Amino acid sequence: MTTVIEAPPHLARQGSDFARLAQRVSEAGLLRRRPGYYALRLTLVGLALVAGWTAFLTVGDSWWQLAVAVAMGLVFGQVALVAHDLAHRQVFRKRRASQLSGLIAGNLGIGMSYGWWMNKHTRHHANPNHEELDPDVAPDILIWSTRQARAARGLPRFIGRRQAGLFFPLLTLEGFNLHVSSVRALRAPHMKQRWLEGTLLAAHLVGYTVLLFTVLSPGLALAFLFLHQAVFGVYLGSIFAPNHKGMPTLTGEDRPDFLRRQVLTSRNVRGGWFTDLALGGLNYQIEHHLFPSMPSPHLRQARPIVRRYCAELGIPYHETGLVRSWSEALGHLREVGAPIREAERARA
Repeated sequence: MTTVIEAPPHLARQGSDFARLAQRVSEAGLLRRRPGYYALRLTLVGLALVAGWTAFLTVGDSWWQLAVAVAMGLVFGQVALVAHDLAHRQVFRKRRASQLSGLIAGNLGIGMSYGWWMNKHTRHHANPNHEELDPDVAPDILIWSTRQARAARGLPRFIGRRQAGLFFPLLTLEGFNLHVSSVRALRAPHMKQRWLEGTLLAAHLVGYTVLLFTVLSPGLALAFLFLHQAVFGVYLGSIFAPNHKGMPTLTGEDRPDFLRRQVLTSRNVRGGWFTDLALGGLNYQIEHHLFPSMPSPHLRQARPIVRRYCAELGIPYHETGLVRSWSEALGHLREVGAPIREAERARA
C-alpha cells in the first residue's frame, strides 16, 4: 500500500520543527560522545568473536559444532551492529578512525563490505521507504507496495504471491547475499578503496573457508557453513525488518520535511535491556533516524523527548512490541502481494 504523506501547511516549515527538537535533545546532553560505553562494547563483542573461534578450534570435528555455528551467527550479528554504529560516527568523531574500524569489523570480521553498506545505508537514511530513492524498498526479490506488485515480473512476481510466508525462510539466505553483494560492489564507481576492501574481504572469505574445511570433515564443514550463515541472516533480518516494513511508503515528489519523513516511515519496538542489547539500539528507530550519530545508549533517553514533541505537533509516533512489529511487517507483505494473487485468480 502506497501512502502519500503531506504535512499540514502550518506545520510544513522546512527544518524549523526539527531544529526545535534538536535543541531540546542537545540541551539534554544526548548528542555527547560515550567513549567509555563503546570501549566496553567493542571489547566485549571482539572477545565474543575470539571466544567463538576458540570454541570452534577446541570442539574440533564434532557435530557439537552446530551449536557453535548458531552462537557464531549471533556474534556475527553483533559485529554487524558495531559496524553500523561505526558507520554513523557514533563511536569516533574522526572519519578516518570510523572508516578504518568499520573496515576491520565489516570486511575482515564478517565479510561484509563497509563501503558498499555505507553507500546503501546512507541512501536509505536520506529517503526512508521512498520507492524510487530507498534501496531497501527496491523490488529486488520482494515487493513492498501494490504499485510494485502490479509492475512485478519474473522472480519478484513469482515470490510476491506468497512472500509473507516465505519471508523468514528467505532470510536464511541473507548472510550469503551480503557476501555476494559485497564482492560484486568492488566494481562499483562509488567504491573509493576497492583494493583495500577487496583484500580484507578476500582475507575473511579465504580464511573462513580454509578454517572450516581444515578443521571439519567436508559434510560437517558444509553444515556449519549453511547453519552459521542462516542464523546470521535471520538475526540481521529480524533486527532490520521491523524498523520500516509495513510503515507508509513514498513515491515521486512525496517528500515531507525531514522530521516527518523520518518519524512517519519508522517504527519503534518496545522492550527492556535485553531488547536493546539484541537489537543494538535500533529498536529506537525513530530516534536513530532523526539523530543518526547519537550514541545508541542515548536513544532510550531521547525517546520520551521525541515522543512528547511529536504529540505537540500532532505527528503520529508508532511503537509496538517485537512480535507485533514482525506481524505488522508480514501483514504488509501479504497485503501488497494481493494484486498478483487477484490477477492469477482472474486468469484461472
